[in-house]
Amino acid sequence: MPWLFTLILAVHVGAGVVALTSLWGAVATRKGGLAHRRWGTAFSASIYAAGIMALGMGLLSLRWPLAMHPGLTDSPLYRGLFGWMMIYLALLTISMTRYGLKMVANKRDHAANRHWTMVTLQLVVLVAAVNCAVHGLLLRQPLMVGVSVIGFGTTLTYLAYMFRPDPGRADYIPEHLKAMVATGIAAYTAFLSVGLVELVPAHAFNPAIWALPTVAGMAIIAYFLRLQRGQRRPGLPG
Repeated sequence: MPWLFTLILAVHVGAGVVALTSLWGAVATRKGGLAHRRWGTAFSASIYAAGIMALGMGLLSLRWPLAMHPGLTDSPLYRGLFGWMMIYLALLTISMTRYGLKMVANKRDHAANRHWTMVTLQLVVLVAAVNCAVHGLLLRQPLMVGVSVIGFGTTLTYLAYMFRPDPGRADYIPEHLKAMVATGIAAYTAFLSVGLVELVPAHAFNPAIWALPTVAGMAIIAYFLRLQRGQRRPGLPG
């Protein structure tokens, strides 16, 4: 089955390239404008495609870890890293993208955010995060445990907002922003991890390198949240 893995990987990489480039189009254009929506559509579609392909690669890696990754010798380790962790990250990325899009789609109907499909997806990600953490502990892989914390945080905060009785009229904006930028962080993290596996295998699972997209993404989120608060703040007397 390596040929199938290679095919899925090619589609995954192609979709990832589109996501990595279209992200900046969405970041740079006026929020809510036509260009922003078009860039956002391209980004979301490519993320969905990359996420689905990652699920396929993760399932293949669970079944045939060494056959899918020639040259590797530790079957349990790579079943955990390229199987369970990849499946979890794929589900997390799909979940963040869907949540971010639904925040805008349901901005006038907050109750729609509690649709059973939305709630179920969050619970599935939560289970996948627990599974990733458990396997990380068993394999003594701090990276697997570390990334699982992201799933705990996102699902709990997403569910908290989804079940908030009466959010403010503009509260959906930071929710949308945080989810979509977090998706971008995931895309760049995946790009780094795949590239490092191929180019510098010894540093492929270095947590410090994996943290770089998170630092950049948090800076973007902080900037736009500060900008939004400034726009909503009433003018001060001169």
